[in-house]
Amino acid sequence: MAEPQTLTVVIAAYNEEAALPVFHPRLMKVLDGLDLAARVLYVDDGSRDGTFALLQAFAEADPRVGVVGLARNFGKELALTAGLDHAEGDAVVVLDADGQDPPELIPALVVKWREGYDVVYGTRTRRDGETWFKRFSAAAFYRVMAWLSRTDIPRDTGDFRLISRPVLDALRGLRERQRFMKGLFTWVGFRQVSFPYERESRMAGRTSFNYWKLWNLALEGITSFSTVPLRLATYIGLFTALAAFGWGVWIIVRTLVWDDPVQGWPSLMTVVLFLGGLQLVALGIIGEYLGRLYMEAKQRPLYLVRAMKGCRPAGTGL
Repeated sequence: MAEPQTLTVVIAAYNEEAALPVFHPRLMKVLDGLDLAARVLYVDDGSRDGTFALLQAFAEADPRVGVVGLARNFGKELALTAGLDHAEGDAVVVLDADGQDPPELIPALVVKWREGYDVVYGTRTRRDGETWFKRFSAAAFYRVMAWLSRTDIPRDTGDFRLISRPVLDALRGLRERQRFMKGLFTWVGFRQVSFPYERESRMAGRTSFNYWKLWNLALEGITSFSTVPLRLATYIGLFTALAAFGWGVWIIVRTLVWDDPVQGWPSLMTVVLFLGGLQLVALGIIGEYLGRLYMEAKQRPLYLVRAMKGCRPAGTGL
């Protein structure tokens, strides 16, 4: 007789003290209705409120709940990595703690998994509770990524998804420091399928993702999965150099043939400032990639764990 299938729901939480008392019972009700052995693994990403104490209480009350507490706030991408490193089971569902991705959709993801898909990713058809600018910028980012990257990252898709055990093992082998999980989920390949759904508003609390953090996440995604900005800097520099050379030749010919005086200080300063600006932009792009190489070269651990409850140590090295 075959052993029953197992599922782990991985949730990274940061300052979610207000949302968790509402979210956790809702999630456990869904898991109670599944026809497989399911458990929850929370990762506290160095929360400054009572999130970790609340998660420990959940683990003490229910043996199906495990908690990994990180030593500080490492960011969502690394907190999610910690959860995947410690997860067990035949499949893993990645979920947010704010309730915007409905846990009631987990059974539908399981159905798709049993049909033979290794990754079932949620594609947002609607985003409630978000400003028009955030919806616009998110849509623009995914379309820019589709143009820049050879990795076909699905549009309008977050971290909400189900992954099979082979995909989980493949992700554990990717130990890069500058991580963009949405890209890594796609890069590993396997058989993937979209699952359209409507994203809800937050149940409680406030999001910790401001526009500055989202901008930095976008930079991580672009620099992790595309070298097009470097190539564009090269092409722009080449085009500018050719244009400047042609303009210089024209000035010489005009002066020798028509005895036209050379333009003075305003035009000179305009050209110098323009070329200087292009050089600084190109250096900035190179610096972004060089900074990431520097972080990778130091080979620091991806994250540090300060406490665990109800789960085993990570199956692979940090």
